[in-house]
Amino acid sequence: MSNEKPKILLAEDDQFICRAYKDGLSQAGFEVIVASNGGEAVEKIKSEKPDLLLLDLIMPLKSGFEVMEEIKQNKISDLPIMVLSNLSQESDIKKSEELGAVDYIVKSNATMRDVIEKIKDILNK
Repeated sequence: MSNEKPKILLAEDDQFICRAYKDGLSQAGFEVIVASNGGEAVEKIKSEKPDLLLLDLIMPLKSGFEVMEEIKQNKISDLPIMVLSNLSQESDIKKSEELGAVDYIVKSNATMRDVIEKIKDILNK
C-alpha cells in the first residue's frame, strides 16, 4: 500500500452525522470526500476514485439502493461499499448485500471506533 491516505467517499445527507463522521475518519488517517445526495455520490465515485464508499440509504435525489444499483448496472466502479444506515430491517440488509455492499452498519448500534475498524478491515483485504 502506498503512503497516500485511503480515500473514503462519505455519502450522507444529515449534516450533523456527516460532520461527525468526517471528523472521526479524518482523525483516523483517512482522506474524506463528502456527497450530500445520491446523485452527487455517483458523480464523485467517477471523479474522485475513492477506495471505499460509506453509503447512507435514505438520501435525496437517489437513495443508497439506487446508487448501488447504478454502480452495479453501469459497472462504474468495483470499490467496496459499506452501508451506514438507520434502517435495520433484515430486508434492507439483504437487499444491500445483493446490490454489492460488503458490510452493513446500523448507525445507532455502532460507535465511530466500530466504523473505523470495519473500514480498516475492508481496506486491508
